[in-house]
Amino acid sequence: MQIPYTLQFINLLAAMLLLVAFAMLSQRRILSLINLFAWQGALLALSTFIVAYSTNQHHLYYSAALTLVLKVMLLPWLLHRLIRRLNVRWDVETLINIPTTMLVGIALVIFAFNLAAPITQLAEGITRGLIGIALACVLLSLLMMLTRRKAVSQVVAFLSLENGLFFAATSATQGMPLVVELGIALDVLVATFIFGIFFFQIRETFDSLDITHMEKLKDD
Repeated sequence: MQIPYTLQFINLLAAMLLLVAFAMLSQRRILSLINLFAWQGALLALSTFIVAYSTNQHHLYYSAALTLVLKVMLLPWLLHRLIRRLNVRWDVETLINIPTTMLVGIALVIFAFNLAAPITQLAEGITRGLIGIALACVLLSLLMMLTRRKAVSQVVAFLSLENGLFFAATSATQGMPLVVELGIALDVLVATFIFGIFFFQIRETFDSLDITHMEKLKDD
């Protein structure tokens, strides 16, 4: 049975999403990390648009447009503006070295595909085979959150984690109700503003954005 061209294209976009997740995991520059997040959002918006076209799920067109505006344009612009205000020019610092992190990432991808195998059989839709990639993206983003020392890079990892969850929802059920997606988008936007205020408070208190300095609060 020949695989439809739209599904082949969605599979290609999913593979690119996974590659971008690995690139973010190995990235040492904060500016490059934000740019990769924008590319991840663009791939997510395009894959959502293709799923909407191939399944006639019209609400996914709105989801794709919302993803494009929020995660490709607005959030990267806010993050770039934030690091300029904070005068951030340092490299991304990790708790463990990059080669070890990548090996752990590969192990997580293998775990994700094995975990998603029985779930895939229960899911419906042409994209149900992509649940493993979506879960792998979520786990890689979680790993990035756990291995980064700077607050800005952890926020980017958190936003990337939300991208993985959205891709998982698209893969398993052809998206969530539009009202839920709008609510999540608003939550993410508000969280970004709160994180921005949080960054300034950390900077004023510790003169650094290294989250390890927050351990000083335990001694006070």
